[in-house]
Amino acid sequence: MGCGPGAMASAHPESATVVAELEGPAEICTGRTDLPDTGETATAPPASSADLSDFIEASGLLSYDPAAITRIYAGHPQRLIRRLWQTLVPIGLYLLGVGFDWLTGELKNGDHAKARAKEAADLVASLGPAFIKAGQALSTRPDIVPPLLLDELAGLQDQLPGFDSTLAMACIEEDLGAPIHTIYAELEREPISAASLGQVHRGVLLNGEKVAVKVQRPGLREQITLDLYIVRNIAAWLNQNVGLIRSDLVALIDELGKRVFEEMDYCNEASNAEAFAALHAHNPRIAVPRIYRHATARRVLTMEWIDGVKLTNLEAVRQLGIDPDDMVTVGVNCSLQQLLEHGFFHADPHPGNLLALPDGRLAYLDFGMMSEVSRESRTGLIQAVVHLVNRNFGKLSKDFVSLGFLAEDVNLEPIVPAFEGVFGQAMEMGVSRMDFKAVTDDLSGVMYRFPFRVPPYYALIIRSLVTLEGIALSVDPDFKILGAAYPYFARRLMEDPDPQLRNSLKEMLFDGEIFRWQRLDNLISSAASGAQLDLDGLLDQVLDFLFSPKAGLLRNQLVEAAVNQMDALGWQTALRLSQRLPRPLQPPGLRDRGPISSSDLELLSLEPIQRLVGILQQLPGFEPQLLLKRLPRLLQESELRQMGLALARGLAERSMVRLVRDVLVSPAVR
Repeated sequence: MGCGPGAMASAHPESATVVAELEGPAEICTGRTDLPDTGETATAPPASSADLSDFIEASGLLSYDPAAITRIYAGHPQRLIRRLWQTLVPIGLYLLGVGFDWLTGELKNGDHAKARAKEAADLVASLGPAFIKAGQALSTRPDIVPPLLLDELAGLQDQLPGFDSTLAMACIEEDLGAPIHTIYAELEREPISAASLGQVHRGVLLNGEKVAVKVQRPGLREQITLDLYIVRNIAAWLNQNVGLIRSDLVALIDELGKRVFEEMDYCNEASNAEAFAALHAHNPRIAVPRIYRHATARRVLTMEWIDGVKLTNLEAVRQLGIDPDDMVTVGVNCSLQQLLEHGFFHADPHPGNLLALPDGRLAYLDFGMMSEVSRESRTGLIQAVVHLVNRNFGKLSKDFVSLGFLAEDVNLEPIVPAFEGVFGQAMEMGVSRMDFKAVTDDLSGVMYRFPFRVPPYYALIIRSLVTLEGIALSVDPDFKILGAAYPYFARRLMEDPDPQLRNSLKEMLFDGEIFRWQRLDNLISSAASGAQLDLDGLLDQVLDFLFSPKAGLLRNQLVEAAVNQMDALGWQTALRLSQRLPRPLQPPGLRDRGPISSSDLELLSLEPIQRLVGILQQLPGFEPQLLLKRLPRLLQESELRQMGLALARGLAERSMVRLVRDVLVSPAVR
């Protein structure tokens, strides 16, 4: 059975209503996985209707191509005009209302402004999937959208009613190229959930394995392409005619279009899931559903059925015998590993996509929205955190340039005090106690006032972290995402061999020429409190740092402490031996000396060595043997030999001073 518009309307009259509600006939299932991904329109049977012609051309687009979309709708304006009427009229009426409120001063009323912001979000939700996705994208763009509207757009949901099950079954058969009963032993006709792009049915494969089958909405690709065409042209007009808008809205829509087309390609989602599973295969606490490729196509995705409960359902999680806090910790560590280590992260970790399993694992679902962060950007983010911890807002502003938030020719002078205003007070309590949502809200205001351009990867990172924090707050009202993230960040900073991060570590530990022992203590303690601590790697990085060029001052401090210690011990020994000798045999400088004073017994300037040993002893699982087995490596360090020479030279100088001043010369002469 096919799912072309004629077949379905005649065989099942009720389907025609569903099709009409979706702004056009159901999708002709020509989008098979064996078609070449050229971005050009696929061959389609001729049709007498211009609307149907547009429909068929759009259904063949396998990737987002603004030029191809323009060719489709610019040549056949009938459907475009109808959709423009459905979208621009309500948008225009809303904007007229906002303009009137601005002229009368009503927008200065906070409650009224908030009501208008909610009205905008409701309007976007009513206009369909493309507008919902655009609203969600704008909710992470503080450089474009005022802070008040950001909150409302962030709450946009893409949950929609399901579509006709007969259409779903027909499209499964069309895309998979076989009758349903030859692929599934069972397949429930009624969906268990539905969203803007598709719906999910429960099923069982012929081998008895339970599966979830995601089916795309009929007509979705055509509706999305038409709406993207409209929104893109609106964005171009705004960029040309509204001077207040600094960001390239057309580029934003193109990025959105690319991501939506990736989401609509379930083969791409299947590949994402498999890549994610491979990256986290070593983690026994993470579960990813298996993908069944023989039952997956561009608009049908068959994956392993996973029984679990949402993390936000605390009672159900506890009934599994699982601590919800532990699950949140697993999720936070996994998200940070995605962001800072793999650079391939799940950009939509909402409660429905994170499940606690009876065996204690955390399951990730829905891999349609994934994103990548380059190695340079990951390193840049860590460096920015270093400058934030050091309260070096001048360098922090330069980090925003290197990360792509600010153009190189932007004047940073007014931005530095703005950063200080946002982060200064928050840092008083320490990075682990910072309120991430409050800080990002304040930062949104700065980005809206100054010429910031938010990179797409950053927008998705913020969305991911804010969503994750929201889930965690439902478990623990006192949860702080930055506090939970800092141990992982510290471990990366201590263990990662990347030269730029090594420099960032040195920058964090030194304040000018002063070595900050407390920062090292805090950093190692934080790293030790995180999960999956690589103690061997951490010790190697500590030694790498100790013998690096930047740590010359620290080595000098350690040598000085050792010289003072050995000199003090030698002086104590000389005094004790002298007191046992007959007076005539005692050296002149040691005669008539009283009992050994507390100052003589004091271990002088031992603090650097004591602190370094104390910090290492705090590490879980630390044993002296871990240092002993590194002796061969230590003996090969040229800097260690130089430290030995400096130690010998210092002791020789101290010995000569002691001999002349304290041993050979009588106190009366001095």
